[in-house]
Amino acid sequence: MEAVGKIAALAVAAALCALVVRQNAREIGLVLALLAGALILGQALGAVEAIWALLEELGERAGLSPAVLDPVIKTVGIGILTKISAEVCRDAKESGIAAFVETAGAALSLYVALPLIRAVLDTVSELL
Repeated sequence: MEAVGKIAALAVAAALCALVVRQNAREIGLVLALLAGALILGQALGAVEAIWALLEELGERAGLSPAVLDPVIKTVGIGILTKISAEVCRDAKESGIAAFVETAGAALSLYVALPLIRAVLDTVSELL
């Protein structure tokens, strides 16, 4: 709960600062927003590490191989990074680049999920 308070305070302070700075220097406002985003993600890093460890433990207990669990985790990571990158591009008034980022993110998510798709196909083939 303490981390959420820090993140909220940092986000509001950065948003207000960026709002003031963007009136005179739009580029510096964007850099400020990126820096604030990096600091916010840094605050959440501990939670991400704990979630990763728990997922690995659950996978081991369920008897899932890393080949099954890793693509799911990587796909979620790609989705998060794609969303953040596209929003930063939109904030910089580059919606075309944001669309390309989203398309690339979707393609990379499918690519990362290929081992999982192959495992499902192999399982279905064995059942038939």
